[in-house]
Amino acid sequence: MTASLSAHALPVLILHTGDPNDTLRARHGGYGEQLRAAAGLAPEQAQIVPVFRGERPQAPSAYRAALITGSPAMVTDHEPWSEDTAQWLRTAAAAGLPMFGVCYGHQLLAYALGGEVGDNPAGREVGTQAITLTEAGLNDAMLQGMPEHFPAQTVHMQTLLRLTDGARVLARSAMDPHQLIRWTPTCYSAQFHPEFGAAFLREHLEYYAEPYGREGIDAQARAQAVGDTPQAATLLRRFLRTCAAA
Repeated sequence: MTASLSAHALPVLILHTGDPNDTLRARHGGYGEQLRAAAGLAPEQAQIVPVFRGERPQAPSAYRAALITGSPAMVTDHEPWSEDTAQWLRTAAAAGLPMFGVCYGHQLLAYALGGEVGDNPAGREVGTQAITLTEAGLNDAMLQGMPEHFPAQTVHMQTLLRLTDGARVLARSAMDPHQLIRWTPTCYSAQFHPEFGAAFLREHLEYYAEPYGREGIDAQARAQAVGDTPQAATLLRRFLRTCAAA
């Protein structure tokens, strides 16, 4: 890429922070590819960088926006690649790069900006859950036209325990008060998964039925209750259109 390229030609960075197990990845793709597809990006419009394998992105100026995937890792484990990525996010935030984090990416962005991440006091949230927009969410430019209540796919144990000054809560669920956050006018993150389809989550629940059962979660019942999430699925495209239009 040469310096003569204008900003609209810059790719969207996808910080790839982990993957599902081999069976689910073979059937549905890795988390980086799932996020790229949900954002409506062609392969040539995105650069997927698997930071969890030690690869590093270019400087923030090389991208028009950054998306951060989910991961089976925990932010509180402070793995070296995760800490390195958090520092990159701080630099990118200071440079004003539009960013959107999902699940692990939501938590890593919060941690990078000075918030606190830890185990959800309400326990593990998994399955198709009802999301409710707050007053701030109803008035947010990116969310115009979204219904006040909509379903979304969730799979997480940890959550945001403390936000940074100036952050705004845009949506919540019964088990998590921090489902969607606006950190700055062009920096957002979601605890739920706008990129997951119903088939992926259903198969995830069936695959992990035994360990979930040891936590008192009826994975089969949750799998049967999984539904489509068409409104949540628009979120990444909304973000790019509103905050990082090409």
